[in-house]
Amino acid sequence: MIAVVDYGVGNLFSLVSSLKFLGFDCVVTNKKEDLYAAKKIILPGVGAFGDAMAKLAETGLVDTVKKLAEEKPLLGICLGMQLLFDKSFEFGEHEGLGLIPGIVTPLAGDIDPRLKIPHMGWNRLEIVRDDPIFKYFKNGESVYYVHSYYSKNCDDSILGISEYDVAVPGLVRSGLVYGTQFHPEKSGSAGLRLLKAFCEI
Repeated sequence: MIAVVDYGVGNLFSLVSSLKFLGFDCVVTNKKEDLYAAKKIILPGVGAFGDAMAKLAETGLVDTVKKLAEEKPLLGICLGMQLLFDKSFEFGEHEGLGLIPGIVTPLAGDIDPRLKIPHMGWNRLEIVRDDPIFKYFKNGESVYYVHSYYSKNCDDSILGISEYDVAVPGLVRSGLVYGTQFHPEKSGSAGLRLLKAFCEI
């Protein structure tokens, strides 16, 4: 069973639909017992980092997520990936979960000002380090992004990057903890295959 953490920051319909399409049982939950019972955990998210961390803290799941990240595979998606890092500089400075070393900073100031922010749309994902999550994925396939902030100082954790004037870490891993800056559930067949591989790890 896959536990999708529900802490009030996003529409979970596409993700749940994708998991069910792939044939995996899943539960959308904010209960500790469900996370302990699950074989895998997915942490989705859209919106602002500070608000998301506050809402996750309100559920009482922060310590549970940190503990279980040492025991079973965890996947953070989009904002959920950003929460995995040490801190974010989105509208101030906010502490993250500290599961992957690194920080989250604005694209603005680091990319050509003529480029649009948010970085939105399809972009090729280049594999830089082999991993079981790429079991069904071909190097250079396109995935779907929507984000204005990106992770830095995390070179040792990067599995795949997409170029948007800078090398955007698209897929990262530290131990059992994975993160995708893109939305695999909105990335067509390629995204579904990445989700399938994660759920099989």
